[in-house]
Amino acid sequence: MGTQVLKRLVFLLLCSSGVVHGLPGDGREVWAGQVLLSPVNETQLFLHRTFPKDFLWGVGSAAFQVEGAWDQDGKGPSIWDHFTHSRSSRFAKATGDTASDSYRLWEEDLASLKFLGVRSYGFSISWPRLFPNGSVEVPNKKGVEYYSRLLDRLRQENIEPVVTLYHWDLPQALQQKYGGWKSEALVDIFNDYAAFCFKSFGSRVKYWVTIHNPYLVALQGYGTGQHAPGEAGNSTAVFTVAHNLIKAHARVWHTYDEQFRDLQKGLVSIALGSHWTKPLRGKVNNLSIERCQESMESVLGWFAEPIFGQGDYPANMKKQPRGILPVFTEAEKKYIKGTADFFAFAFGPNNLRLAQNLAKLGQQVSLNLREVLNWIKLEYNNPRILIVENGWFSDARVLTEDTIAIYLIKKFVNQVLQAIVHDGVQVWGYTAWSLVDGFEWNYGYTIRRGLFYVDLMSRDKARIPKSSATFYKQVIWDHGFPGKEGSQSVQGQFPCDFHWGVSDSVLEVRFSPSSPQFTDPNLYLWNISGDGTLQPVSGTQLKTRGPQCTDFLTLQRHLHLVQTTRAGHYRFAMNWSLILPNGDLSAINTEALRYYGCVVTELLKRNIQSTVTLYYPTHHHLLGLPATLHDAGGWLNRTTALAFRDYAALCFRELGPWVRQWITINEPNRLSHAYNVSSSDAYTAGHHLVLAHALAWRLYDKNYRALQHGLVSFSLHADWAEPANPYLESHAAATRRLLLFELASFLDPFLGNGDYPAEVRAHLQEKNRAGLTRSSMPRFTEAEKTTVQGSLDFVALNHFTTRLVRPHRINGSLPRDDHDCELMADITWPSSPMGLPVVPWGIRRVLNWVRDRYGNSMGLYIMASGTDDRSLDNDQLKQYYIRNYIEEALKAYQLDHVNVKGYYVWKLQDKDAPQFGLFNSLHFQSSAKSSLSTYKELIINRGLPSETHTATCEDTEHRSSCAVCLLVLERRPFFFFGACLVLMLSLLTVVLVTGRRRRGKAKRKRQPHLRWDRVALQRLRSPVHSSCLK
Repeated sequence: MGTQVLKRLVFLLLCSSGVVHGLPGDGREVWAGQVLLSPVNETQLFLHRTFPKDFLWGVGSAAFQVEGAWDQDGKGPSIWDHFTHSRSSRFAKATGDTASDSYRLWEEDLASLKFLGVRSYGFSISWPRLFPNGSVEVPNKKGVEYYSRLLDRLRQENIEPVVTLYHWDLPQALQQKYGGWKSEALVDIFNDYAAFCFKSFGSRVKYWVTIHNPYLVALQGYGTGQHAPGEAGNSTAVFTVAHNLIKAHARVWHTYDEQFRDLQKGLVSIALGSHWTKPLRGKVNNLSIERCQESMESVLGWFAEPIFGQGDYPANMKKQPRGILPVFTEAEKKYIKGTADFFAFAFGPNNLRLAQNLAKLGQQVSLNLREVLNWIKLEYNNPRILIVENGWFSDARVLTEDTIAIYLIKKFVNQVLQAIVHDGVQVWGYTAWSLVDGFEWNYGYTIRRGLFYVDLMSRDKARIPKSSATFYKQVIWDHGFPGKEGSQSVQGQFPCDFHWGVSDSVLEVRFSPSSPQFTDPNLYLWNISGDGTLQPVSGTQLKTRGPQCTDFLTLQRHLHLVQTTRAGHYRFAMNWSLILPNGDLSAINTEALRYYGCVVTELLKRNIQSTVTLYYPTHHHLLGLPATLHDAGGWLNRTTALAFRDYAALCFRELGPWVRQWITINEPNRLSHAYNVSSSDAYTAGHHLVLAHALAWRLYDKNYRALQHGLVSFSLHADWAEPANPYLESHAAATRRLLLFELASFLDPFLGNGDYPAEVRAHLQEKNRAGLTRSSMPRFTEAEKTTVQGSLDFVALNHFTTRLVRPHRINGSLPRDDHDCELMADITWPSSPMGLPVVPWGIRRVLNWVRDRYGNSMGLYIMASGTDDRSLDNDQLKQYYIRNYIEEALKAYQLDHVNVKGYYVWKLQDKDAPQFGLFNSLHFQSSAKSSLSTYKELIINRGLPSETHTATCEDTEHRSSCAVCLLVLERRPFFFFGACLVLMLSLLTVVLVTGRRRRGKAKRKRQPHLRWDRVALQRLRSPVHSSCLK
């Protein structure tokens, strides 16, 4: 590990200084460095920056995919025309005969380019449109005119053309005559065709690409048979084709370099496509790194190493059996090496999907564009890179609302920005793929890749911008990502009465005291036999006392962890089924109650207030209910609410004097979903949960509040939701609907008009009429409304993450179906090992949502908030989470004036493996993680104060003084004994002094009083001695 760290540091230094010199195999450093990177490392987080000033934004297409007009105006057939026509069943009779009809609608394509605001357009020339027979004889005039018109208009619109000479549509005549690229004769023929294009169009073209993705040409066309010409099973042919493609490219580059460069000043390259791979399941070791390196060399390195490297194939590829892989002569190596003016790179689904089956070598295929760019940088001496194809695909049923494509573009483009800014990769342009929907090779029309939707079955084939087009347009306009969610920094402090807390689930009860010191009646003799053991004295029984709170050493250790956090509040839950095993007051487990009493009183001795949760449901062990109640239907039975009221009354009576804050039920909005046998079960259960809380609140308000002065509420699961597609009202409406179902359905009855949201009822009624559900919400009686309305002292929210929402009409009667919403995540957000997105600004938005809907008079508490982290010590993800979520809560308080009253971290300690805890489990000696220090610092500073001003509180002074009180309380037997000793000595001194004086007087008067002195001394000593014993 130490060697890997050193290598990574050296690598980072070299990258930052720009002196990395690529050598074969240097790309291994990309994987070796992965073990050091946290998802919240500054270099890994989404980068809010803009691209270099002259960055080239573009979009691309390919002739066969979009042009159509396969046999019009003199065009000859291509191998793809023949392939789709002769194997129509394979493509469900789909062909590229008309495709997107760009040959006819090229001006509509130009309008689409102008809509996007791109600075470049990558397109390919159809070889058979210029030369129907392939050979450069008499060119097709109509074809030449078509491309001339397109180039002229692009120049007029200040859009730079990036022209590809060959994007897979070889003239069928050459395939029939020579066997296609298996014949070396095509090297010269392709060169003649390229020279004609240079001569005819070169004055208007600055950037040329000879061949697009030769890997797929060779492997898919002549190996798997998935692409035209559809040949399969001959591995020798695959290597021969690749060999000829490399030589053809080199020949064309030299032709341009020798005949056209001086006059046209253009640049020529070859577009190399690839996948990316990473060690399977994150297991980075020498073996997995070698497998990943071999995978990349066998695809990208196959073509890049001869051109950008040493002029020959990678060493791994030369392990092929003799005669399969062609051999370059020394002259050919020199001729091929360096025949590219920039690195044209394609990264898309064609390579990535293929790699799943052929090239991953037991590792994991990844969409990490940044890492593959770094690999290119390290392997090939940091070349200037133009990304000529990047994007993903959607199912053909997705029309204009291609929401997922938005986040893939966002991810890819930001990874390019990260590679430029953090890694020094020289990327100078980006080409989104593709401009319009078209024929997607072996997938036909079953998928779409266009930024513009085209109804391929229609006559007009109108170009309609998709959501991804609107997003990409915005990225181009912004020149990257200059803004940032929650970017407004804040400095300030929460008020002195702010609740800094730690939240836990059900606290395990341990009935047996950990120390038998005062409960064992035996008298022992020590070390009689010299072995250091204790031997009980037979026949002797001492008087004992019952166990006290201080005897539960496990509890003391647990509360010591709480005290270590510096939090002033600790939230824990009691076990209802343990306290009332029969579900009613017929059997009360007084020992369990006494144990919980010890918890709250021992916390108070540490100056920590308890927030006690009465019922903490779990999805195992009968949902946390007493068995009799669960068997009777649980929360589907109204009597459970009455039983809960009785249980709450018991707890209020026994523990209320020491508890100032109560949570009746934890996350009733999640618990209700556990009841889904019939259509309305979830709503019935939720209804009874609402009533159960209201009954408990009314009971407390009537019988205990005046004396105990506590507050009562319940806590809701309150993750935030954002529209997945920011450009569609349907997504915004779905998000509002989800929040009504998840939050308002449980808050409106208390803080609104005493009933459920009208919008939720209306939505369910509409679905019932449409036959899509049978669910319905219960109705409150007028008496129930009176009981429920207002029965809440504060709003308690458990907030962990943020989700994206999109509408998804569902036919079903499960509660998760009724709101017609589908959840997803932004793949650019950092996430935890459990897949929880870490989105700090979500907490601010949910706090504002509650304030906006219910007003600001009632206090809001974040009762649980945290994320999982697998680190045993330096839990960087959790540190980032705590710091940034609290900062966003501070913004809500300070900038938005939301009445935020407390924040509780979830949770104190892990149960087993590292996860949510501030402390590790007992398996790891309960050691503290780094996130504890982060949280303590925030507590001590009461937030994020400025360096020049930090307000102090009387509470802070009280805490300091109470540290002495705490010391006295913890060591009270010693202090009491000492006080007794001092008092006794003082009294003895007084008695002795008094006695001496009296003896002196007695001598003078010759009257002896010695007996009275002894009696007086005994009388004075007796009460002191008794007091000390007590």
